[in-house]
Amino acid sequence: MTTSTINFEALDKAHWSAQDRQNVKSVLHFVQRLMNEHQLDRIEQEYILAPYKQHNRSMQDGISGLVQYFQTLIKRFPEFSYEVKQVLVDGNLVTLHSHATVSKKHRGNDKKGFNIIDTWRIEDGILVEHWDAVQPLDGFMRWYYWMTGGAIRNNNGVFR
Repeated sequence: MTTSTINFEALDKAHWSAQDRQNVKSVLHFVQRLMNEHQLDRIEQEYILAPYKQHNRSMQDGISGLVQYFQTLIKRFPEFSYEVKQVLVDGNLVTLHSHATVSKKHRGNDKKGFNIIDTWRIEDGILVEHWDAVQPLDGFMRWYYWMTGGAIRNNNGVFR
C-alpha cells in the first residue's frame, strides 16, 4: 500500500508567523503518523504523558482513547488515509480541512469517504485538545458512521 504524505510546503501561508508554522508542523506531523502511516504505538509512546482532551464524543479522553479508536478503524480499513486540503491557524488553534478515505481507489474522489474539519489546541508545542466535525460523503460511509458513532465515551461536550 502506498502511504499518503502531507506536504507542508504546499499548505504553508505567507502570512503565518514563525509560531503559526511551528504549531502547524506539530499538528501535521502528528496527523501524518496517525492517519496516514498508522504508527499507533509511536503516537502512544510520544504523547502518552501529554494531557489530551477529546471532544469527539465517540472517543475516550487521552491519547490511549484516540489510539484505541484508530486501532479499530485501521483494522477494518487498512487503506485509511487523510488528505489535508487547507490549514487555518488562530493563535494556539490549528484547523485542518481534510478528505479522508478508507480505500486507496477512492483517494482523490470527493464523492467517497469523509469531509472532515479537525481543530487542535496546542500548548508549548504539544497537542492538548481536539474537536472535529465529520461529514460522510457516500451512502456506505453514512451508514458506517451512523452504526459506529452512537456510543458516548467522554463527557467533554462538542463545543466547550
